[in-house]
Amino acid sequence: MSEDKNKKPIVIKRVKKVVGMAHGGAWKIAYADFVTAMMAFFLLMWLLGSVTAGDLKGISEYFKTPLRVAMQGGAGSGDSSSILKGGGQDLTRASGQVKYGDLPPEKKIINIKATSQAIARAERKKELEKLKELKASIEKAIDSSPKLQQFKKQILLDITSEGLRIQIVDEKNRPMFQIGSAELEPYTKGILHEIGKMLNEVPNKVSISGHTDAAIYGGGDRGYSNWELSADRANASRRELITGGMTEEKIVRVIGLSSAVLFAKDDPLNPVNRRISMIVMNKKAEEAASHDGGTVGEDTAEDDPEAGDINNAAQIPGASAAPGAR
Repeated sequence: MSEDKNKKPIVIKRVKKVVGMAHGGAWKIAYADFVTAMMAFFLLMWLLGSVTAGDLKGISEYFKTPLRVAMQGGAGSGDSSSILKGGGQDLTRASGQVKYGDLPPEKKIINIKATSQAIARAERKKELEKLKELKASIEKAIDSSPKLQQFKKQILLDITSEGLRIQIVDEKNRPMFQIGSAELEPYTKGILHEIGKMLNEVPNKVSISGHTDAAIYGGGDRGYSNWELSADRANASRRELITGGMTEEKIVRVIGLSSAVLFAKDDPLNPVNRRISMIVMNKKAEEAASHDGGTVGEDTAEDDPEAGDINNAAQIPGASAAPGAR
């Protein structure tokens, strides 16, 4: 028994190994992002602290209402006190900012007008290019069509201040209409049918005018005269264009001008004066035609640098005088 009392109990310690947490070293990445953000924040605070109070107010107002600052003025990035000198309407100024709100009323009006005029010029230029493309496509169609190619000398195309003008003129031995009548010749109907198809492919409106030479009609001034004849011929051409496929809504004006606008002014009896003129109108001409008193008539080359010389009859082959036919 005494031996058992002297024996000490044996204690066994078992060490439990703990594996590291699941995140591993991810905290280092998060810490690096935090440090980067703090650095950016203190850099921003330093920059804001170096900006004057006026510039700070301007920046604040810009982000609140950018349009108001742009129109009424205010301290901002374009101010003359900023790093980038100048600003306002005149960027060449090195001292002082010209604010739109500080401009006198007459200069404000000039600026608005200049902007609207620049926009209008750009629209007219774009529209002119489209009309030139239409002119080129019609010329190509005439060259490729056996039916129209034989009448190429009688179909004249040019650009005027009102748009693309297509004129079909008489030749000495090939009139468009029967003598003294609004009855179209069969080949003239074919020309108008083909042109009607091509004009229907563009959105522009069309004006039609009829013309005669200066020979006095048998009925005299008080009876059936060149005025009635030219108007009837223009209306007959309108009907044939529609028959060819052009929609009626495209036509905004049909007028008879008698011999008031001669093609060959130096030769009033020249057969080229007897013609039908169709104008594929630009926007400005359409607006004029849509109002009472708007003028959509014949233009001369002086009205538009793009217009051809319509007063020189020598440019038309076969433009010799033939006073007998009408």
